[in-house]
Amino acid sequence: MARVVVVDDEPMVCGFLRTILGSAPDIEVVDEAHDGAAGVEAIRRSRPDVVLMDLRMPGMDGLTAIERVNALPDPPHIVVLTTFDADQYVLRALRAGATGFLVKSTPPDELIGLVRTAAQGHTVLSPSAARRLIAASTDSLSARDRARELVGSLTEREVQVLAGLGEGLSNAQIGARLYLTEATIKGYVSRTLDKLGCVNRTQAGLIAHDAGVVDT
Repeated sequence: MARVVVVDDEPMVCGFLRTILGSAPDIEVVDEAHDGAAGVEAIRRSRPDVVLMDLRMPGMDGLTAIERVNALPDPPHIVVLTTFDADQYVLRALRAGATGFLVKSTPPDELIGLVRTAAQGHTVLSPSAARRLIAASTDSLSARDRARELVGSLTEREVQVLAGLGEGLSNAQIGARLYLTEATIKGYVSRTLDKLGCVNRTQAGLIAHDAGVVDT
């Protein structure tokens, strides 16, 4: 059972998400909040697997809330909710530790599948949105320089694994490419994230694109 907390300043959005996600037998919306500060407390209280987090809220915004949640022990997977397809604010949220983002117009049947994907720790990001975010990311000279410096600390094999993360591949897919077992790749991913100072695969994927490890 995937436990979900919804944080959005519009009660109607929260109610819609409760209804849609509650129709799935393996997903439970355990709490909701309508601003960032209340969201952090709801997450502390309910200890969910997945958080659906709006960014633009009164009081504490979603970006600040994401940073605070990711400072908690064993933080949940945070997926940004947005009305927009992609912008710099979403990019900042991904860099702060969000595992992906969903537009609020996502069809209900897709929403359930994407929440399941997020609960498994995978990136939730549409291909078209990913291309725009990558373009925005690589426009920053400081981001490119920092990414190249970080990638310079990796071994050749870790760079190959990082390239797979940048392409959004699963551990099994990376293993098949490199002729290594999925368990071995899992170890490489863990070490690579640790060296890069990343909290999830999405952050590592952005670094891969910033550093030029993956073609945009």
